[in-house]
Formats: sequence, C-alpha cells, structure tokens
Amino acid sequence: MAINLNIQADVINIRTDTSQQGDIFFVDTNVWFWYAYVNAGFSAKSYQLNNYPNYLNQALSNGATLTYSGLTLAELAHIIEKTEYEIYIQSHGRLPIKEYRHNYPIERANIVAEVQFTWRRVKAIAIPIDLTVDDATTDAAINRFKTQAVDGYDLLLLEAISRAGAGQIKIITDDIDYSVVPGIQVFTNNKYVIQEAASQNKLVVR
Repeated sequence: MAINLNIQADVINIRTDTSQQGDIFFVDTNVWFWYAYVNAGFSAKSYQLNNYPNYLNQALSNGATLTYSGLTLAELAHIIEKTEYEIYIQSHGRLPIKEYRHNYPIERANIVAEVQFTWRRVKAIAIPIDLTVDDATTDAAINRFKTQAVDGYDLLLLEAISRAGAGQIKIITDDIDYSVVPGIQVFTNNKYVIQEAASQNKLVVR
C-alpha cells in the first residue's frame, strides 16, 4: 500500500541543489551513518551511500555549516550496534542480541571502536548544537505528536531545535516523516518524497 504523505515541509532535491555559504544544516542520524560508518554499505542503498555524503562534502566546500546534537549519538550507537549484530549473525547463526551484547567481549570492543571512530568523524566536520530536553520540551513534543506523524526521537529533536532559536530548520534526511512537518526545509534524495512534493507543489528549487 502506498504511503499517503501530506507534504507540509519545503522539499529540496540534493541532487540538483547547490548548498550556500549561509546554510546551517541539521544532519539526520542516518545520513551521518552513511557518511562516517565504515560498514554502512551492509544495509544502505547505493544512492544513500553516494548522494548524501556527496552533498555533505559539497556543503562543506561551499562554506555551509553542518550540525549535530548529543541525541544523535544515542541513535547512531544503536544503529551501529544493530548493523554489527546483523553482520555477525549472518556468518555465525542467530542468537539473542542481549547475548551478543554481553557474552562476546571482542565483538563488544569492536562496536565501541566503531562508534568512537564514527563519532570522531562527525565531530571533525560539524558543530554541536545545544538542545535542552526538559518538561516544556516534552510537553510541546506531545502536542506536536497529535498533528505530525513522526516518531518519538524526531519529535524531541524537532521541538528541541525549534526552541534553540536556530531559525528555519534545514534538515538533511532520507526519512519521509520529516516531509509532513510544516515550517521546515527538507533536503533529501528520497525519490518518493520528491515525487510527492512535486505533485503537491512543495518541491522547491533554490
């Protein structure tokens, strides 16, 4: 069944966009994963491995600013562990992930090293933004949840960025969920989001 997207964000195709010096981008976790994690090719599609890193490099060359938050680390570490687990069981057979996490110290050390290496690469080219997740933020996120079909992590992230006073949110992402959030700019190469945005007059050319 096709996903019904009511596009509310302005959508920009990163394959045709040229980033600008004044751009300040928040980079979604999966994009960092494809850019910085050495085994990202295990699960990623070719356009994800190529087009998003290329756009990040172009943005840096053009003097744009890339940002991340502390929340990014939590999700990035989770995705890396999940990927390393899937790589392991592909050649060793299935086992519970809790067993993999606690009973295989060499594997655990490898995951820690991969997360540390990936996080260093993120920090080398991007700057942190201070996001506060307090009662006011979570209450506002719950209100946002009523009207915007995004997951809990994205709810907190969007609300915290909004409260940080960083101006219009520009997010580089492959996630279709962000496209239903009004008042933000979504920089993507997700073909379905781009097609839907074009049909709903929400595809923007800068």
